[in-house]
Amino acid sequence: MMRLIKLFFLLPAVCAASDLVQTFKNPSFSGVGASAHYLTIDEQERTRKKAIADDIEAKLNEIERDADNTTLAKFLRNIESRIFSQLSRDLVEALFNSETGGTGGSFDLDGNIIQFINTGDEIILTITDIDGGITEIRIPVGTFGICSTDDCGI
Repeated sequence: MMRLIKLFFLLPAVCAASDLVQTFKNPSFSGVGASAHYLTIDEQERTRKKAIADDIEAKLNEIERDADNTTLAKFLRNIESRIFSQLSRDLVEALFNSETGGTGGSFDLDGNIIQFINTGDEIILTITDIDGGITEIRIPVGTFGICSTDDCGI
């Protein structure tokens, strides 16, 4: 039996082998399909960042809406509206009432200068905004229903 084992080792054996080649499945390492892989990663990062930014913006908008809908905020908006309405009413009274109104005047409204002059034939309203822009409005008196008490027959 020993002889048989010695004989087995002495006989040439036919062996076949090939090179051992290491390949990576990840395109970042292998380079195969790398551009598509990089685009996919970039798209995922971009959509994740956009979703986070959209969530933050939605939360800020919700906080702002909640602040605007408080009872105090509603009250302040209402009182501001009434003050501006009264201011407009007083300005119209000063412009169109020849008995109690004057020939002109001016006032400051949040840094905007409003000047008015009643020439008798027309009313010139000049508004100068904070940046220095000027808007001029000319209103002809008596041509579209505005008249004094004497002209209307009252």
